[in-house]
Amino acid sequence: MKTLIDTYLAEVEAFEAKTKEELEQFRIRYAGKKGLLNDLFADFKQVAPELRRETGIHLNTLKQSVQHKLDSLRQQLNTTTTVQASEKDLTLPVNFDYRGSRHPLMIVRHRMLDIFSRIGFTVAEGPEIEDDWHNFSALNFAPEHPAREMQDTFFIE
Repeated sequence: MKTLIDTYLAEVEAFEAKTKEELEQFRIRYAGKKGLLNDLFADFKQVAPELRRETGIHLNTLKQSVQHKLDSLRQQLNTTTTVQASEKDLTLPVNFDYRGSRHPLMIVRHRMLDIFSRIGFTVAEGPEIEDDWHNFSALNFAPEHPAREMQDTFFIE
């Protein structure tokens, strides 16, 4: 059993994973539910009592080696995927050259408003049509007030 453990230990030390799938296969082979470590621990019960101490030490060394290898390879693969994922350099200054421009009709509109405001006109913004509430009820016009008749629907200050 000691030679088998030494063989597995050499395999673990020599293993290098290039992808996460290879690492997962390694984990399943050694540390999985039906992995080699579980088989060795099951066979450990049949080892002679005088060899148990030495075999147990070797078995625990193999288990720790597998766990250490899994952790280090997992960390190594995570850092390499992080470096590959960040292809853009986030420390570069932002390039603002790609901003859009105003629509030509909006440019003409602003020029017209500027000209009329210099002449003395003001620009009133709001809805083009007001409802009954804003024209009459909110201003306390009585419901029978003559301004509410249909021919007098425009209310001007």
